[in-house]
Amino acid sequence: MKKKLKKIPKFKSENEERDFWHSHDSTDYMDWSRAVQARLPNLKPTTTSISLRLPVGLLDSIKIAANKRDMPYQSLIKAWLSDRLRTP
Repeated sequence: MKKKLKKIPKFKSENEERDFWHSHDSTDYMDWSRAVQARLPNLKPTTTSISLRLPVGLLDSIKIAANKRDMPYQSLIKAWLSDRLRTP
């Protein structure tokens, strides 16, 4: 027997909606067995600038490696960091 779902109320603000979902179980309002995964291909990750102090020799080596790959050195650093985080 299917559970009768409650109607989701109208919210006056995002804060009101946030408070509502913080104190209510979504399974009373939605049938998650029928949910489909959303694909949002045009979203870009939020980025933030950081300051990173590196020895001059290390930075020069990174720039040389990036130049060999024909890419900006900042992109190479991001790729290396990302790859390292994925490696156990």
